[in-house]
Amino acid sequence: MRMRHTLTAVAAAGTIAVIAAGPAQATDSSSALKIKGVQYDAPGSDSNRCSGGNTKDEYLTIKNYSRTATVDLKGYVVKDATGNKFTFAASHKLEPGDYVKLRGGKGPDSDAGNVVYRQNCNFIWNNDKDTINLLKPTGAKADVHSYIKRANDADGNGYINYPG
Repeated sequence: MRMRHTLTAVAAAGTIAVIAAGPAQATDSSSALKIKGVQYDAPGSDSNRCSGGNTKDEYLTIKNYSRTATVDLKGYVVKDATGNKFTFAASHKLEPGDYVKLRGGKGPDSDAGNVVYRQNCNFIWNNDKDTINLLKPTGAKADVHSYIKRANDADGNGYINYPG
């Protein structure tokens, strides 16, 4: 669910009032990068051990929705509601229509495999609800999604797909 402002005009006694509804989380509509989906609840029992844990099964998919522009992820930040964050420190270029899975755990990053590891074995997304912020290197919000397990994950598999 993309967070957007909704404005409603109400006319009363010759005056017009504008009422803002919804969260004040504006995103940059010109951003080519958007959150495509999140595996917020890794399959199995949660274990954040680096060896034998399932942190690597928690991931965020970011897609380049541009038809023409290649986007370098270097400097982009992914952050949750409480401030846990990951910064893309290395260059990772997404061609038009390409995606990357930002996985928990440790492993080798791969342009060919479309994967970047956080090199951290702690989970970032809450299993019940959270907010995912994708920030440009400038700090501007490229995309924001909030989820509540009961409301947004109808089949209960721990994965939410966001339409692009």
